[in-house]
Amino acid sequence: MMLYPPVADLVNKVGSSYALVNLVAKRARAIAAEAEREGEPMTKKAVSAAIDEVYTGKLTMSGAAADPDETA
Repeated sequence: MMLYPPVADLVNKVGSSYALVNLVAKRARAIAAEAEREGEPMTKKAVSAAIDEVYTGKLTMSGAAADPDETA
């Protein structure tokens, strides 16, 4: 069974599998919270949307590090 997008491609975009999991989880929580706050039904799972953002280059580690909610 082939996964889309390939996990190896996602890891290469982020740098490590640990960073990928953290980045996707954080973004997925933000997507779900935004949809709930706006009262919009989610047509796609939050994790799938976050993975797509990483794969297309919309979400990167440098963009995530600039997040003001990020704790040191």
